[in-house]
Amino acid sequence: MVTRTIAGIAAVVMAAAPLLAGQAGPGRGSASSFYDLKTTTLDGKPADLSQYRGMVSLVVNVASYCGYTPQYEGLEALHRELKAKGFNVLGFPSNDFGEQEPGTAKDIATFCRLTYDVTFPMFEKVVTRPGARQSPVYAFLGRSGNLPGWNFSKYVVDRQGNVVAFFPSDVTPDDPRLRGAILRSLSAR
Repeated sequence: MVTRTIAGIAAVVMAAAPLLAGQAGPGRGSASSFYDLKTTTLDGKPADLSQYRGMVSLVVNVASYCGYTPQYEGLEALHRELKAKGFNVLGFPSNDFGEQEPGTAKDIATFCRLTYDVTFPMFEKVVTRPGARQSPVYAFLGRSGNLPGWNFSKYVVDRQGNVVAFFPSDVTPDDPRLRGAILRSLSAR
C-alpha cells in the first residue's frame, strides 16, 4: 500500500514538475516566440498569434475602470499611426488589479468601441499574475523578467516574437521611451 502511494505521488510530481518549473506544458515555456502562442479573441473565437509574426506588437493588459484607462486613446492613436509600417497593439483585458475589469466580454467590447473607438485586436480576459490560472500569454511574457504590477503595463514584441522592452503602467503611449523602442523594432530586420 505504501509503495503504491509513493509511486502514485512520484508519478504526479513527475508529471507536474515541468509545469511547476515553467519549462513545458501548454504555453508555459514550450513557446520559443510570442507568435507561437494561441489564445481566444474577446468575442470567443480561437486566435493564433502567428498571424502577427513579422510585425512589431505592443501587448498591453487593459482595464475599463482604471486611472490609466484614458491610455486607450493613445494606444489607438499609435495603432492607427504605425499599422501600415507593420505594427499593432494587442489588448488583453485583466481583472487582476483593483478588480477594474469586472465586465463581460460584451461589456468590455462595447466600452472600448463607444468610449475610445478601439480598433486594435482585443483578446479574452486573462490572468496576468503567476499561478495555475495565469494566461499562457503572460507566462511567456513573464519569462522576460517582468510581469504587470498594475493595469496598462506594456511589452514591445519584435517581429520574431521576442520581448525587447517592458514599460510599467505610468509610461504613456506617447512617451518617447516607448515610441523609441517601437520605432527601433520596426527599423530592425
